[in-house]
Amino acid sequence: METLKASLPLLEAMEAYRREEALPFHTPGHKYGRGMHPALARLFTAEALAMDVSLMHELDDLFSPAGCIKLAQERAARVYGAARTFFVVNGTTSAIHAMLLAAVRPGGKVLVARNAHRSVLGGLILAGAEPVFVATQTDDELGIAGQVLPSAVEAALAEQPDIQAVLVTTPNYYGGSCDLAAIVRLAHGRGIPVLVDEAHGPHLGFDRRLPPSALSQGADLVAQSTHKLLGALTQASVLHVGKQSLVSGERAAAALAVLQTTSPNYWLLASLDAAIAQLEEQGAELIGGAVALAEMIRQRINHIDGLFCFGAERAGTAGVSSVDLCKITVSVSGLGLTGVEAERILRRQSRFQVELVDQNNVLLLITLGDAPEVADAVEAAFVNLAAQPRARRPKELLPAAPQQTALAMLPRAAFFADKRSRPVREAVGCVAAEPVTFYPPGVPVLLPGERISPAILEWCLAAKALGLYLSGPQDERFETIQVVDEG
Repeated sequence: METLKASLPLLEAMEAYRREEALPFHTPGHKYGRGMHPALARLFTAEALAMDVSLMHELDDLFSPAGCIKLAQERAARVYGAARTFFVVNGTTSAIHAMLLAAVRPGGKVLVARNAHRSVLGGLILAGAEPVFVATQTDDELGIAGQVLPSAVEAALAEQPDIQAVLVTTPNYYGGSCDLAAIVRLAHGRGIPVLVDEAHGPHLGFDRRLPPSALSQGADLVAQSTHKLLGALTQASVLHVGKQSLVSGERAAAALAVLQTTSPNYWLLASLDAAIAQLEEQGAELIGGAVALAEMIRQRINHIDGLFCFGAERAGTAGVSSVDLCKITVSVSGLGLTGVEAERILRRQSRFQVELVDQNNVLLLITLGDAPEVADAVEAAFVNLAAQPRARRPKELLPAAPQQTALAMLPRAAFFADKRSRPVREAVGCVAAEPVTFYPPGVPVLLPGERISPAILEWCLAAKALGLYLSGPQDERFETIQVVDEG
């Protein structure tokens, strides 16, 4: 394939194909939009539909890149400081699955921080791995999740020396990052690779006020959601291989070849190409601007009576070593509101859609897509929220969710086991066959293979009654739950 030299190699290859106006006798079947329902087709430009293309010679092959995709991925690796970077169009979920398949042998043990996203569960099932869970800290003062301590990782590695990999989620949904460098030193000292779910950190490393990136701290494999805080389209993600990785790039490529679609969406790929080019050209300016804007918003909200936003001062508490300042967590408990109630008011009266709600807080993301004037809109919305007439009464708050670290059976075994449905209140003592998750942040409170304890059950019922968003159980009303049939 001819060597390409372009500032946006993949996007420019797609544009070149469109300009040729080839008569299409290939997928997709809508044929430049001509076969598409008009209600859908009118939402796209003709140029955009003509560039919804398929695998062909001049557009390279995601699974054996030698042209424009290769150039785009090489640029991404250079920008992030990776040995290799792979584009992922199945979302970061697939990148997390690939990390586990690449690093852990079937039946092998992997140390998993208990704040892992539900996508880790899928990877454990696919890999047939045995998770060894380590509890994370909680910030009881703010009522939010903290991080895993290096000392907890060290104790677990000493207790189970046959662990094959360590998987850490950092930063967490609230922007709290763990001391990853210390965890990497502990694991690498034993020849164990560190896998990092850095879905919420594709912007890290581009401003000194933000936590250091996982790659800069020596992580072996890193999964990032390029769409979460950067300019890529939803579902566009990357998987990085560290420069001193204990897991080879070939292993990562082989795992992705199993997991990724063989019909990748080229618009998703092109959006990765463009988002990373934007970082290379303007990363420090754009991310620095987002941090400055977030700090301005944080300061304004903190001047509103009854509201509070934490910032960098929370570093050093609950296992958090540094804080992503682009995450704005607004505590509304001082208004006598829950996060669920605050979200409804913000959505109804200010047309705000926040990223996350929990019992105490609402969370906003500030990204490179936010203009300075958004600070005025945010301030006005929260001034209005604080002025709502209500009884200023303290809320009876839930404690942090109980963290189970012992399994009755492997998640894979629970997934394939015979199951039956039981009334939730009759399920204590049974082995869960489906996850129970409140989303976001998407961290399972109960995993398949875990025995249902009274504390877990009561917490889940209380959280649902509070209005938090339940995900995972087949019964969305959570009146029944799927359990392993042990009879």
